[in-house]
Amino acid sequence: MTDPNASGITNPKANELTDTKAHELTEPKAPGTTDPKAPIGIFDSGIGGLTVVKHLIDALPNENIVYFGDTARVPYGSKSNDTVIEYSIQDAAFLMEFGVKAIVVACNTASSVALNQLRERFSVPIIGMIEPGAKYGLGYTSNDKIGVIGTRATVNNKAYSTKIAELDGQVTIIEQACPLFVPFAEEGWIDHPATRAVAAEYLKPLKDAGVDTLILGCTHYPILKDVIKDEMGSNVKLVDSGIAASYAVVKELTERGLLNPENTPGDEIYYVSDIPATFSFVASLFLGREIIKINKVETDYISSLFSMNKN
Repeated sequence: MTDPNASGITNPKANELTDTKAHELTEPKAPGTTDPKAPIGIFDSGIGGLTVVKHLIDALPNENIVYFGDTARVPYGSKSNDTVIEYSIQDAAFLMEFGVKAIVVACNTASSVALNQLRERFSVPIIGMIEPGAKYGLGYTSNDKIGVIGTRATVNNKAYSTKIAELDGQVTIIEQACPLFVPFAEEGWIDHPATRAVAAEYLKPLKDAGVDTLILGCTHYPILKDVIKDEMGSNVKLVDSGIAASYAVVKELTERGLLNPENTPGDEIYYVSDIPATFSFVASLFLGREIIKINKVETDYISSLFSMNKN
């Protein structure tokens, strides 16, 4: 993969956004594009979306990628719907400054709450997590009992149960909120006694219901898959919504003629709104390798891109 330090991806507002002050970026946003060589934008509430980046690079290694993780405001799952919509529009607006050809909402909470608003506001294809994950889950169940774990927002909005019911009304869906999984994942507690104890409590209703398929309805959850698998048992199929979403991106770009024709490895550039002390270690767990360079953009600037009270 091309060294991110030598990335050919540019933001028309600035040559470098590392530790950027909000007042330094005041020109109008760059519009979306239909250029196949343009980057794909990906955002998440934190670093869980890096699991989606990993799968997308595996599927489309020649695509250029711009990632934004809103690590200063994670988690989104405990926020109100209005706040999630506001943050999601801000995140997408930031990615649009790079002239992206598509945006992947690599956050199940944002996908369940803000997808329609994003599609109404931005002209580029917007790919969420819910529909791909639901379709993938339906393809694996044998007993028509599917479990879904996610944030409180994803579960309370019944995003997966609604979509699965639309696709197959005969399936029983059991949803379970697992709010502590995100902070555990962000801390890198992938095999911690506390993680296992909480997993046992969260997953008991799903085990008791006899689900044979479990959708990991949050992009943070795949790095906890060993703990989840141990608790659920080897007969339960775990569905990674990030893998499903990567297939959906391939399909969308193919149908729109937006696949990058270049045969060289794509560039990657990574932005976050905060860099915790454990970031590099935890990010490598999600992505599967070290990120050479992380760029920080201030939350004040991200917040300035959209306000529910002003727009």
